[in-house]
Amino acid sequence: MSDAMGRDVIIRGVELSKRYRLGKDNYVDALRCATLDIMRGEMAAIMGPSGSGKSTFMHIAGCLDTPDSGEVWMDGERIDSLSGQELVQIRRAKIGFIFQGFNLIPTLSAEENVALAAEYAGLSRSRALMRGRELLEVVGLGDRMRHVPSELSGGQQQRVAIARALVNDPSIVMGDEPTGDLDTTTSAEIVAMMRRVNAERGTTFLIVTHNPEVAEACDRTVTMRDGVVVDHGDGRPIPDAAASQAEVANSTDDKETANA
Repeated sequence: MSDAMGRDVIIRGVELSKRYRLGKDNYVDALRCATLDIMRGEMAAIMGPSGSGKSTFMHIAGCLDTPDSGEVWMDGERIDSLSGQELVQIRRAKIGFIFQGFNLIPTLSAEENVALAAEYAGLSRSRALMRGRELLEVVGLGDRMRHVPSELSGGQQQRVAIARALVNDPSIVMGDEPTGDLDTTTSAEIVAMMRRVNAERGTTFLIVTHNPEVAEACDRTVTMRDGVVVDHGDGRPIPDAAASQAEVANSTDDKETANA
């Protein structure tokens, strides 16, 4: 799948809308006809204020959630209408995730944390351990692989989390504030390491961040506000989505009235 400029698109979101109900008459529109392409092999950041829809877009693009309307494409395949189990298979085969809180198992060593993820991906125990050692070398932790998380710094724990995200050799790695719990120096080291993995392995990175220094290290910065992409970060004009937003809102309200 290519965009209008002939670039290879790995993920395409087309007029995505997502509403979360908080109560009987209380809801929030996290996405309002948001459209965005992510190019294969790029390192892209998404920025915006809290509530702008950036994490919601990442969760939908990463097959962790589904839109209320719109289309999601990955590797040329439309995936927004797939079943839950089919989305699980896509996540296992194509996507790696990095989160702000590391999410390591405290009783397992770095090697065992990565190996466990490799086993979930379908490798045997022995092959999973080999894979864990290999990836810890890639992220610069070859001398710390037998240490448990409490014996590692925050930056080292995030390196373990990145190694874990790479176990299935994903086409794309998605990071939700992956440097949010790190100091400035450590954050820069982690971003540089992801940049190196991106360059050497061709892995696409999509990073949600509030940190402008993280965004500056990426190939481009997408800006979102109020559930809409307001800047693609590559000079392309943004179409007027006001009419589409109103149409979606009216359609949603009509459905709710009919079901009341």
